[in-house]
Amino acid sequence: MNLYLQLSFFIIAYLLGSIPFGYVLTKLAGYGDIRAIGSGNIGATNVLRTGNKILAFFTLLLDGGKGAVGILLTQQIFPEIAPMVGLLILIGHLFPVWLDFKGGKGVATAVGILLGLAWPVGLAVMGIWCLIAFATRTSSLAALIAIGLAPAFVIAFGEGEWMWMSVCMMMLIVSRHGDNIKRLLAGNEPKIGASLDH
Repeated sequence: MNLYLQLSFFIIAYLLGSIPFGYVLTKLAGYGDIRAIGSGNIGATNVLRTGNKILAFFTLLLDGGKGAVGILLTQQIFPEIAPMVGLLILIGHLFPVWLDFKGGKGVATAVGILLGLAWPVGLAVMGIWCLIAFATRTSSLAALIAIGLAPAFVIAFGEGEWMWMSVCMMMLIVSRHGDNIKRLLAGNEPKIGASLDH
């Protein structure tokens, strides 16, 4: 019975992660399909390109919240599978079944997952993101540095048993930032809130 319940948690985790809050909120607010705006991404950074800061904030909050809530609920019943549930939530966000498996870049969701698993790790990653974003006004650079440091924070705060999950998260998120990395290297990555020309 426990095996079937755990499998159910894995399926629910993916489906929870795949809820495209940025897509839904911009649709409801009358901005149309967020995938036709800016970078085409469904995350908060691209939602901000609509000019609606409140909408971007709620996208950020909900994308992070689904990660944290999914982990916290899992820890009440099957704490041993929480890291796998976290990874599946992230995979759902990156590859949502509802949007032809083309989702967001996963940073807010990853931070929410890390906060749920071990809040000091999540706070450290979030703090690095805020510091770099404030200094450079470049969301992607902040994300790459913060998520890149996540495995180090996992070790530093004594959470080494789920190091594998933090490394998988890092690799997935970095792979979703391929275009951003190219623009960063070329020196033409847009600043936070700026438009992105194709």
